[in-house]
Amino acid sequence: MQVLLREDMEKLGRRGEVVNVAAGYARNFLLPKHFAVRVTPGNVKLIEQEQRAIKVRYDRERQGGEELARRLAQVSCTIVKKVGEQDTLYGAVTTHEIGQVLEKEGIKIDRRRILLDEPIKALGVYTVPIKVHPEVTAELKVWVVRE
Repeated sequence: MQVLLREDMEKLGRRGEVVNVAAGYARNFLLPKHFAVRVTPGNVKLIEQEQRAIKVRYDRERQGGEELARRLAQVSCTIVKKVGEQDTLYGAVTTHEIGQVLEKEGIKIDRRRILLDEPIKALGVYTVPIKVHPEVTAELKVWVVRE
């Protein structure tokens, strides 16, 4: 049975594609959960309209992400921590702390978008990538200094 996907489905296809699936899979899962619709000329036009609207919204969000990335490139984040011997930190600098400093600067970013591989455990200057949009990654300079 041919169906038109309304959502991206892993291992099946992307939104707007026409795919062949078993009739039972379509009737019992895809159609009732509104992941797909039957292939008709009206449904094809409806999906095309939705895709155009999504593309416009996606482009607008990407432009906003690029603007935010430019703003983040100009910001420098300074975090003051207590240190022990040999300049090792008591604790570590995490994405939560970086997010709090950015909020004080007037930039609200979800801490899950801050791509810190592992917590920072030493003094120094670090470049931390921040995923502001699926296609746009900004780089933030983080200074970790002693108290």
